[in-house]
Amino acid sequence: MDPLAHTLVGATLAETRLKNWSAMATPMLILGANAPDIDAITMFMDRDLSLGFRRGLTHGILAMVVLPVLLTGLLLLTDRMTAKLGNRTPTARAGPLLALGTIAVLSHPVLDWLNTYGVRFLMPFDGTWFYGDTLFIVDPWVWLLTLTTVALSHSASRLSVAAWVVLGVALTSLVTGFEGAPASARLLWCVGVVGIVWLRVAGHWQQHLPQLASLCLSAVIVYTTVMLAASRLAEEQVVTWLADRDDSPVTIMASPTPANPFRRDIVVADAEHYHFLEIDWLQTNPIRITSPSIARGDSGRITEAALTAPHIWGLATWTRFPVVVVTETDDGYRVAISDARYTRRVGGGLGASIVELDRNLNVR
Repeated sequence: MDPLAHTLVGATLAETRLKNWSAMATPMLILGANAPDIDAITMFMDRDLSLGFRRGLTHGILAMVVLPVLLTGLLLLTDRMTAKLGNRTPTARAGPLLALGTIAVLSHPVLDWLNTYGVRFLMPFDGTWFYGDTLFIVDPWVWLLTLTTVALSHSASRLSVAAWVVLGVALTSLVTGFEGAPASARLLWCVGVVGIVWLRVAGHWQQHLPQLASLCLSAVIVYTTVMLAASRLAEEQVVTWLADRDDSPVTIMASPTPANPFRRDIVVADAEHYHFLEIDWLQTNPIRITSPSIARGDSGRITEAALTAPHIWGLATWTRFPVVVVTETDDGYRVAISDARYTRRVGGGLGASIVELDRNLNVR
């Protein structure tokens, strides 16, 4: 999920009375909810390095133990330093902070698992990717539900109000301006934003924020569960649809679409090709073909040699639906590798790379 969603989940957790466990509880929950994304620094270093490291070591089982301990130490030190400067006694407690840090850090890979990019829960012991195929990487309904309590709980200073207005306008522009969002989704978002504004102005929920926070988190869980079930239903419907056409899929991915819970983009992998479909449950005929099929490509010695190229180490560990195109050149081979999750054309999309080989299949 995106950093805003992780931050809002952490802040909403704080409003369920978890912030009362210790001083520095709210910073712990927000920092912990974002801490695994420290690997995002690789995005500014090298594209392939990012593919290899993202959602791996810092999202794995070992990090789930190490990160809460490091954050606890950091916040205890911060509390002691600020206490010394303010001539007061430190009030942060190690035990509660460690527990809160564990809750927050664990929430991160669970949320990341929900989309098609996936996460490697077992790192560094096992690099297997796990995919939930449940939510789009940016989900406005998770934003809306978690924004509710956080917006109501924040101070009423002019700076705070201005910040919330800017954020609200920015998110509303993003959601309503997205071409793929149906009119009903845009309307529902606007109604939700107006509802949050009304609740804040009326002030009715100020005394019941813990209950509201718990309600909003429960709604996120219910929404996510329904979306997960819908993706599994989509896969079953595609299997039936393909069986009627005498096709047997090897793997199916039902990818959620932005702001529209009633539609799924489908990638079907059979023995030789990738097929691209769409399910829209609001249509009379919900399943349709959206793009021409593309060949999975060569899987022989040339591809095996190409995958050993150092500059595509990350891509080789990351691809879920690899597309390989081998072209013979005057002095060897050119191998184009991409992932059908993020492109409908050969050799394009996120992470796509080229490997040049000589006649002896050595990387050049």
